[in-house]
Amino acid sequence: MPQGGYFDVIVIGGGITGVGVMRDCTLRGLKVLLIEKGDIADGASGRNHGLLHSGARYAVTDIHSARECIRENLILRKVARHCIEPTGGLFISLPEDDPAYQKTFIQACRKADISVEELSAKEALALEPAANPSLVGAVKVPDGSVDPFRLCASNLMDSVSIGAKVLLYTEVTSIVEENGRAVGVTTRTVPGGEEATYMAPVIVNAAGIWGQKVASMAGVKVSMFPAKGSLLVFGHRVATMAINRCRPPANADILVPGDTVSILGTTSDRVDFSECDNPVVTPSEVDLLLREGSALCPMLSSTRVLRAYAGVRPLVASDDDSSGRSISRGMVLLDHAKRDGLEGFVTISGGKLMTYRLMAEKTSDLVCEKLDVKAKCQTAQLPLPGSEGGDVKEVSKKIWPVASLVQKAAAARLGMRARNIPMENPFDRATVCECEEVSVGEVVSAASSQHVRNLMDLRRRTRVGMGTCQGALCACRAASLLGLASNNPQQEISGLCEFLCERWKGGRPIAWGETLREAQYTQWVYREVLGLEMDTKAEEARLEDEV
Repeated sequence: MPQGGYFDVIVIGGGITGVGVMRDCTLRGLKVLLIEKGDIADGASGRNHGLLHSGARYAVTDIHSARECIRENLILRKVARHCIEPTGGLFISLPEDDPAYQKTFIQACRKADISVEELSAKEALALEPAANPSLVGAVKVPDGSVDPFRLCASNLMDSVSIGAKVLLYTEVTSIVEENGRAVGVTTRTVPGGEEATYMAPVIVNAAGIWGQKVASMAGVKVSMFPAKGSLLVFGHRVATMAINRCRPPANADILVPGDTVSILGTTSDRVDFSECDNPVVTPSEVDLLLREGSALCPMLSSTRVLRAYAGVRPLVASDDDSSGRSISRGMVLLDHAKRDGLEGFVTISGGKLMTYRLMAEKTSDLVCEKLDVKAKCQTAQLPLPGSEGGDVKEVSKKIWPVASLVQKAAAARLGMRARNIPMENPFDRATVCECEEVSVGEVVSAASSQHVRNLMDLRRRTRVGMGTCQGALCACRAASLLGLASNNPQQEISGLCEFLCERWKGGRPIAWGETLREAQYTQWVYREVLGLEMDTKAEEARLEDEV
């Protein structure tokens, strides 16, 4: 078996925690390899509501997590500003909610150092007219929205620019052990099956819900709790602020505005590990989300639902709770040398998107301790690529004095990195995705410099296909551009079919009325007019069995 090379640390998992650890360790001067079986943000990191937590949600039940959230909230607003929209948040109390809870909530937030402002119903509705007009009180908190794909990509790009190596679509098949310590991993590319071995004195298991399987390869046990959360995407920004229900955490009590859409979440149910690779949203979950979400924002009951999706939270099991809501959202960092007698192997799990940077810092501290490296963490001070400038309008002016819509959108998504997008000629400025205002230049740049292999990777880098049309208008254009970049148009036709099937799969749980008719017509156009052969029968049969 060929040797792939030697590193100081190998990170397994390309979610936000894994790329965060990679960046932190690389900034400390370590030689880092990250291995991910799919694309970055392909698991829970890309399947959440994108709320920039103030910590208020956890203040009553988990003050430690709440304090972590507000500290990281303030840090990310500085170092990742191009990934964040500071929308502000409201926690609203409805007539059926416990009137005493709001007072308890405010006290807990202040104890956790979270700034809060109690509002009357009139004041709250003036700030956010989309909120339920029957609300009896509200609390304003420093919530916001964060783009998890942008955040992951920025960490990856910065790491690679300073020397890290990244292997995407590469599966770890075993942990190499010598004399009671982990010293490397064996891998296999997906697809292709090419095998290799990579060596390092420290291996970090940051594989999220799949961390249990990775740990078992090393002969140690990490008991994960697979808690599925289902969410709905609505066709436009229903609200300008993040709206939360002021009650103990429950289903469908958060509505988050993000880019051009609104996201409602979430449910929490324990599922089998077999569902983690492809979590399915059921019609009953859609009904629950719509019913409870309409109590937050009545307009949701008449707003078009674009798609449903689900992610599996990487919780570390601590009890028999059937939903996982009582399990702390705090991080779990395991040194398997102390816990299991296996030196060189570390697991980081739990936590939230919001606290990824802190999780990476603590993990990197442990890695450096094992390697006897004295370098300190820099990620709380050094901005991510794109966040070096000021606000979006100022950034856009610095790059393009007279900006088009696609240029303004690129500046909003990429910050100062937008200067690297080719926009010199009309073709570069031509629009690929009208919903998200993505240009030819942005697609070409992502394809050439951001580890893009297919349309789904491109979606995570640029938001192509994530808007109102869900790829119906832009997918063919994007596939054509990827085909030109890869010099393999036939491969991109196959990738186009896969991309569209994935988009339509998200529409299946919400397919009724005009939405169903539109989906059927669109599929007919692609099959009969464009000649695309999409094998959806096996997937439809599987979903019918599950429903």
